[in-house]
Amino acid sequence: MKKINIVLFQPAIPQNTGNIARTCRATGAQLHLVGPLGFELDDKKMKRAGLDYWDKLNVKVYENTDEFYEKNVGGNFYYFTTKALNRYTDIEYPDNCYIIFGREDRGIDEEILYNNKDNCVRMPMLPHLRSLNLSNTVAIATYEILRQWDFEGLESQGSLTKYDWGNI
Repeated sequence: MKKINIVLFQPAIPQNTGNIARTCRATGAQLHLVGPLGFELDDKKMKRAGLDYWDKLNVKVYENTDEFYEKNVGGNFYYFTTKALNRYTDIEYPDNCYIIFGREDRGIDEEILYNNKDNCVRMPMLPHLRSLNLSNTVAIATYEILRQWDFEGLESQGSLTKYDWGNI
């Protein structure tokens, strides 16, 4: 199965990180948290948003961006930002890609964006709006990549509890 790495640079809102952890668990994505974090990893709000998925998730934590880059040399990095020239749907994402998101109130450091212009992507939205919610953006991006990969390895058909789709 192909792999997506979801990377959060300095996340500040524990509920967002909890929701993102849930998305990681549902899709098989690897979660990377790059500090400094704006909360403790045992924060009740984060745990509540992630429900009972935390013990089923392998979370990698880094002190800072330098440590993240040192431990992930040669990765295919894509930076999600409202400041990008490319749309997120313009990219063909490779296996084991890293989709990187910045802190909720500041985004990704502009020096990083400037040095990675071709790998910066944005989600189209109405002009003069600041941004979408971080956990929503991560989910949209993750499912775009999975769509490109034809949802490889994921359940393709749901089932009803009381009825059978085959009897309709």
